[in-house]
Amino acid sequence: MEGTNHSDEELRYHYKYPHPSVTTDCVIFSFDGTKLRVLLVQRGIEPFKGFWAFPGGFVKMEESAEEGALRELQEETGLRGAYIKQFHTFSAPNRDPRERVITIAYYALVKLQEVKGADDAADARWYALDEVPSLAFDHDLILRTALKELRKQIHFEPIGFELLPEKFTIKELQNLYEAILDVNFDRRNFYNKMKRLGLLVQLDETVMPTPKKEAYLFKFNAAKYEELKQKGFRLEF
Repeated sequence: MEGTNHSDEELRYHYKYPHPSVTTDCVIFSFDGTKLRVLLVQRGIEPFKGFWAFPGGFVKMEESAEEGALRELQEETGLRGAYIKQFHTFSAPNRDPRERVITIAYYALVKLQEVKGADDAADARWYALDEVPSLAFDHDLILRTALKELRKQIHFEPIGFELLPEKFTIKELQNLYEAILDVNFDRRNFYNKMKRLGLLVQLDETVMPTPKKEAYLFKFNAAKYEELKQKGFRLEF
């Protein structure tokens, strides 16, 4: 019996065939009012020491991939409480020079906040999309894939809920959608489309975005959005 138990333990913990390690990476988007930004960390260790990459790391034996992603995100940047969503698995055989590594990638939308590099990240910083440097590993591909997913989901999800303040101007909302989709909208057409959908509530409050111009503030009508979503709502531009 003792020999059988020992064999069982070996089979349980030491699979005899080669197998990959598993990591997670988090693509965290934010919006500064004009540009879409992404959170990067500067690697403090080899490989790719000094290069910028997405927060992430190896999944521990006792945690799920999502738990590992959130842990690494907090350890490397200090960012907590992000609602992350899995969007792709990257498994090219030679994507990591150390060993065979498969990464499960997540993305999240958060309001712009202070971050600080820690653990094995020498620095953490928000980069505008048009300022992102060449990234470590295959993270350039991960970014392109995350952006493709974000641009697809903007038709089905209230992206602005996470990226805009509770009260915002139409111009701020238009800036956000233009930044994500990399297009320019006619202001009147954009406003009329949003108004027809009933997704926005105009407030009595105004702001002065310029010294000569007053603009009304709006907020999202979450109840209306959920109602449209249940009917198979799709936002077309």
